[in-house]
Amino acid sequence: MINDFKDLIVWQKAMVLAEHTYRLVKKLPEEERFALSGQMRKAAVSVPSNIAEGQARSSTKEFMNYLSIAKGSNAELYTQFLLCVRISYLSKEDVKDALALSEEVGKMLNAMLQKLASRSQLPTH
Repeated sequence: MINDFKDLIVWQKAMVLAEHTYRLVKKLPEEERFALSGQMRKAAVSVPSNIAEGQARSSTKEFMNYLSIAKGSNAELYTQFLLCVRISYLSKEDVKDALALSEEVGKMLNAMLQKLASRSQLPTH
């Protein structure tokens, strides 16, 4: 039974993704400390934060909106990891687990949005 956001597996996995992100951005060059690494940390924190905030809201429509925001932040973070590899800040091996976790979180968010939409007859994003 889901009593609060901490019971949601997607939130738990998003927290692990945020932890991975914080560890990985430490490998970025010093000149990226306030640029790319800051953006990545912000996106990583946004995913579980929006899941939590949405679950704490009073309506399904609000929850779906926050899940959609989390989905966008997750896609942003995934893109930033790919960029880090493309510009040789991180290796493919460095980001392998983070990318896999991001994909899993994205699929879980999609599934939650679809399930909530079917229950409430609201369109998915």
